[in-house]
Amino acid sequence: MDRKIRVGAVSYLNTKPLLYGIERASVAKDIELIIDYPSRIATMLLNDEIDMGLVPVAIIPQMQEYYINGDWCIGSNGNVASVCLFCETPIEKVERVLLDYQSRTSVQLARVLLKEYWKISPELVDGGKDFRDHIKGATAGVVIGDRALEQRHRSPYIYDLAEAWKALTGLPFVFAAWISNKRLDADFIKAFDEANRQGVLHLDEVVAANPYPYFSLHDYFTKHLDYRLDAAKRKGLQLFLQYLEEIQLDLSPILNRHV
Repeated sequence: MDRKIRVGAVSYLNTKPLLYGIERASVAKDIELIIDYPSRIATMLLNDEIDMGLVPVAIIPQMQEYYINGDWCIGSNGNVASVCLFCETPIEKVERVLLDYQSRTSVQLARVLLKEYWKISPELVDGGKDFRDHIKGATAGVVIGDRALEQRHRSPYIYDLAEAWKALTGLPFVFAAWISNKRLDADFIKAFDEANRQGVLHLDEVVAANPYPYFSLHDYFTKHLDYRLDAAKRKGLQLFLQYLEEIQLDLSPILNRHV
């Protein structure tokens, strides 16, 4: 490739350890780094505006060609803390669920869990930019990322989606992975993977550089997130894609929307 590789990454706190390594590695000179929220990065990859992105895995069925690169991801082997369904009532009393406009994988995971795990059928509505203000009464909301960590201080009922997935399947969950829409140079991927690894090795520095009042970032990075894309997470990822296919979820309203 005779130009810099266009790489998209997520603007949330959960990506900070990976970006810490990437921005300080020699491979940084080979990339053009673009930071945005998950669904926007996904749209850019689908439109070939970037070559690789840390994108929601739910876009995989929409891609004509895809490659999962390296051994790092945004994953969890239980309670992830930052991808939750929030409500003022127990979940069995929820009548309506607002879906986070910044998400793709999380809203599709919520659809799977509502049907297969909680076995309820509330009305599902795409949330707007201020949708958290409407999480009240029998209306719940799926909130992701940093705003979910803040929402934990506002909503009395919190249902963690990664924790529910683990209870349903016994497997960890992968929210996002480094996915490209074309085959990239093997030496580049090796160097990029090492940059990710170095970032995860410097969590104390990442925490110090990102003061955050709503949640312990050390706990978030070490107890809730699991960055390694290991065999168990790959198995969980494949099962999630099977769920999407088997229940024939209509992805197009979420995947094709620009916000």
